[in-house]
Parts: sequence; structure tokens; C-alpha cells
Amino acid sequence: MILLFLFITTVIAFLIFIYSGPQLPAGSDEIIKAVMAEEVVDYSDGEKGYAKNGDISIYYECIGNNKKGSILLITGLNSMLNDWRKYIYQPFVDAGYQVIRFDNRGVGNSDWMGNWDKRKPYILEDMATDGLAILDHLNIPQAHIVGLSMGGMIAQRIAISHSERVLSLTSIMSTGYYHDPELVNVPRRFLINLIRYIIRYGFNRTPENVMKMHLGMRKQLEGNGDYELDVKELMQKSWYEIKSRKGFNPKVRNQHATAIKKSGSRYGELGKINAPTLIVHGKDDTLVKFEHAQKYAPMIPNAKTLFIDGMGHDLPKKYIGEIHTNMLALFSESNAKTGFIKNSK
Repeated sequence: MILLFLFITTVIAFLIFIYSGPQLPAGSDEIIKAVMAEEVVDYSDGEKGYAKNGDISIYYECIGNNKKGSILLITGLNSMLNDWRKYIYQPFVDAGYQVIRFDNRGVGNSDWMGNWDKRKPYILEDMATDGLAILDHLNIPQAHIVGLSMGGMIAQRIAISHSERVLSLTSIMSTGYYHDPELVNVPRRFLINLIRYIIRYGFNRTPENVMKMHLGMRKQLEGNGDYELDVKELMQKSWYEIKSRKGFNPKVRNQHATAIKKSGSRYGELGKINAPTLIVHGKDDTLVKFEHAQKYAPMIPNAKTLFIDGMGHDLPKKYIGEIHTNMLALFSESNAKTGFIKNSK
């Protein structure tokens, strides 16, 4: 009888833990059902293709012309190229830049690395060469390198190890050393909520549950600013990934996290970066805490900073105008410094 009581108590406590955490936005079930019943929205853009990095195929989309240069957009852990939404990249295209976004290895239409070995994992340097392979494929000798989260770490690695390819560096909501023992890496609240979502939706991977998992995690990335997640647009994008591309790779989170950990610290190398640099970070970042930006930004010579009140681990429309202004100024400064426009004529 005591064992039965303990079992029932444990089950109840487990259920309370799982379902007492943050809930999906109101009406999410109805929105997901409606999106799945509608025609799939096409989120692709520009010239599409694959670049080869050895045996690995990397999918890219190239948008606009390079009258003022090319911008390579590198996204984060377990994220696809479509996380660079049109409202983020279109102003660069309108300003005369060619924008290249791509799927990191392990996600989207790029190779999913089925032979991944935790004893010999790929690291951020390997992922950096994926981006360079695209530039080589498109015959682009130099580009403005922009990275978000893990993408910022990869962008830093390109600027350190392949400086001759870099016109400017923009590192967004990133870090010079995610596992810095003096700083918080995975915040406890974020980790607990991740476990909750994995248990709720991660084991029975129906399309609905995959979309709910994605929505729940995106909700956790929001800051405290006056903005809200566009649930329908996010679910349309998730449905597009499932129906029109390769879907979501359940194994890549561990692969990307391992790449970050095995790559270690860049603190001792950030001083080598000589490209004009901008560090962008939300003061309310829920995943890569603001303290990371405060620590690594001064290590990059003459780096400019844009620290935004209320912004989390995301790029909402509310703040994108200010971000664009600072990035376009950086690109212009770099072009003037290097004589890029003059040399390109």
C-alpha cells in the first residue's frame, strides 16, 4: 500500500512538474490546425543551390545583387535559414547588397550528418568552412559576415581564422565562450522548460507536436519588451519546413551543442580580429545572457556595441530598424575602409 501511494504521489508530482510550466499561447491548437489545412506558404527566396565542402552539401539561397557587396548570414543552433525572415534581410537587399542565407550542416536541406560520431564530432571551425565553401562556390572573395547566436560564434571563427575573407563582422546575441565557468551558460529556467517541452512533445513526433515543440521553445526566447510572437507566421514557417523541405532533425541539437563545447574559448583570439565589428545583444536575452556580450565585446579591437533593452534571444520587428541602421553603417564604414566599392568597379 505504501509503495502504491509513493508511486501515485510520484506520478502526480511528475505531471505537475511537466504541465505547471509555461503554456503555449492561447489559441495555438486552432492556429496549428488551420495552418495545416491551408496551402503551404513558400518561404524560399532568390537563387537556390548547393555548395560542396568536401563530401558535405550545404544548401543556400542568394538574394539580390552585390552592387555594394555580399552579406553572409549564419544562423544558430538547430535553426534553419528561414529564421532569417524577410523583414530582417530585405532592407539589406533594398540598400544594394546581395544576401546569402544557408542551412548549417545538420539542418534544413543541408546534409544531416548521419555518420556523426561523438568521439570525433565536427566543431565550429568545420562549420565556418561550410560558409566559406558557399562564398567560393559563388566566386565571392570577401563578404560581410553576420552570425546569430551559435552563428555569431562561427562568424567570429571566420574573422579569426580567415580574416582575408571578412569585410566586417556582426555578432548577434552570441558569446566568445559559451561555457565560461564565470558566466551562466544554459540558464536554469530555460533548461527546465526545455525538459518540459521535450517530454510533452518530443517523444511522439507527430507534425502537430513538432510544431508545438518549436513554438514553445521560440516563446522561451522572448525578452521582456513590448512585443509578441507572431504565432501564425511561425507555424506557417514550421509547416513549410515539414512539408516542403526536410523537416526538423531531432539529433542536431546535441551535435551543435557538442560543436560549441568542443570548440572551447575564443577569448585569447578575439584580439586578432581586425575587421570592423558590431556586437548586438538584447539585455533580456533568455539563453545567452547579456553578461556574455559585456565580457567579450571589449576583447575585439574597436568593436562597436548595440545593447537593446527588452530584447531577448530573438530579432523582433520592434527593434529591427535600429539594428539595420547600425549594421548598414558598419557595412559602409568597412566598404570605405577597404575600398571595396572602388575595387569592385
